[in-house]
Amino acid sequence: MFKKVLAALILTSAAPVIAQQAPAPAPSASAPRLIVAIAVDQFSADLFSEYRPYYTGGLKRLSEGALFPRGYQSHAATETCPGHSTILTGSRPSRTGIIANNWFDLKASRTDKQVYCAEDESQPGTSSGNYAASSIHLRVPTLGDRMKAANPSTRSVSIAGKDRAAIMLGGARADHVWWLGPKGYVSYPGVPVPPLVQQVNRAYEQRLAQANPGFELPAQCVAKDFPVSVGNGKTVGTGRFQREAGDARAFRVSPEQDAMTLAFAMAAIQSMSLGQQAQTDIISIGLSATDYIGHSYGTEGTESCIQVDRLDRELGVFFDHLDRMGIDYAVVLTADHGGHDLPERHRQNAMPMEQRVDPALMPRALSQEVATRTGISGKTLIYGDGPSGDLYFDPSLSPAERARVEAAALALLRAHPQVETVFTRAQIAAAPSPSGPPESWSLLQEARASFDPERSGDLLLLLKPRITPIANPGTGYVATHGSPWDTDRRVPILFWRKGIRAFEQPLGVETADIMPTLAALIHLPVPKDQIDGRCLDLIAGEGSSCPDQ
Repeated sequence: MFKKVLAALILTSAAPVIAQQAPAPAPSASAPRLIVAIAVDQFSADLFSEYRPYYTGGLKRLSEGALFPRGYQSHAATETCPGHSTILTGSRPSRTGIIANNWFDLKASRTDKQVYCAEDESQPGTSSGNYAASSIHLRVPTLGDRMKAANPSTRSVSIAGKDRAAIMLGGARADHVWWLGPKGYVSYPGVPVPPLVQQVNRAYEQRLAQANPGFELPAQCVAKDFPVSVGNGKTVGTGRFQREAGDARAFRVSPEQDAMTLAFAMAAIQSMSLGQQAQTDIISIGLSATDYIGHSYGTEGTESCIQVDRLDRELGVFFDHLDRMGIDYAVVLTADHGGHDLPERHRQNAMPMEQRVDPALMPRALSQEVATRTGISGKTLIYGDGPSGDLYFDPSLSPAERARVEAAALALLRAHPQVETVFTRAQIAAAPSPSGPPESWSLLQEARASFDPERSGDLLLLLKPRITPIANPGTGYVATHGSPWDTDRRVPILFWRKGIRAFEQPLGVETADIMPTLAALIHLPVPKDQIDGRCLDLIAGEGSSCPDQ
């Protein structure tokens, strides 16, 4: 599909279709002219490794570079926004400020107290569900931000399937930030739509207007082709992504979405001549389809298998096209988090202990039970975004009432058989920032890496492993992520550049290590006290790509 969409775009014209800036003096000859940073949403280390023998395209190429198959989104809140915030900032959520997809500000003036990570909640008339997109909550610069600060001629572009992916990768100073909306790619409120994006959106409309008969089932997916019932008549596991003409939701939950995003990214590279001028440029690409598919169908059916196969193919075409352009580019590919398959399929496949969460752990039910136990009525005592993660107490409680609510909530939660642990904000705040190998961190250290004193809750609820925090899958998503366990924390980290000597490092590293590693490639100094990550040496054998090693 990538080739077809790219052919539908007008990639050359007498005038540039996205504004360019004047070139600057050339960097060192050893620096790549283009950084291509790719985040594949919910592409766990397990998923990457499961299909590794079958890669023939872009993932095969990247597997033959500097490979870190045991990367970590090292924090506890393994969600999309926090994960993306670590990739190009070199920092954990405790420093980026992006502690979750959503948090609560119970003192906010608006009626809706929930805050979405990529919104500006100060805008009048907005809510967390109907918001003005913004990067204001990201407290640290991205690699693109630092590159532009060092050299204003640097072009920084971020394109993704989700707004939070594009915004967290692009940062505050990106020249262009675009993500897929219901009717095409959009940007921040008030940003004019340049000719290229108009052309991309016309190509999207044309593609959407055509039905998709579905994708063929690759040989490696045949054994996965059996139905799994998840309740309320819903069955998953045998899909091929057939789509009726005009079905935008089905397009989004399909390999078609990533192909469109990659075609847009390539069109931007050609239109802006990224990587073809004196300075080093950066393009960040957020591929979101794997996440939508994992949530909707799980990670172990034909749907996810087809998606990984198509992702490999589309990336291969994308890289081949870059090669033909003669650009000296360096690639990093990773993920914002992992994912866990649905418990119904796990129970069929040797994991009978897999469970769905008890609805009694939902914040509303928890609040009602605590009200009954404490006798404090007439208000919502506890707020939260789901049956795990941060919980917030009503700020209008008196100190004595607050103590009773905390004691009752702790007693109730710690006695529940599905709860691994509950930390108070005082416990987390008192813990030092974690260090050392991420695979050896305690749950408290993981929680500390996700903690922000202004945004984090009063309690942090962590479920036991193999508990899926979706109580009723029949009406929506069937599988998810977000836990502190390795299924959600572990992601691949792959670096590639033409001529690189391949090596594989199986020990744990962090996604926060990506930014300083790329910065070293382009000779961009980054003060160590401003980040959490470290530079990874990409030179196999003698020598180092890290200046201080």
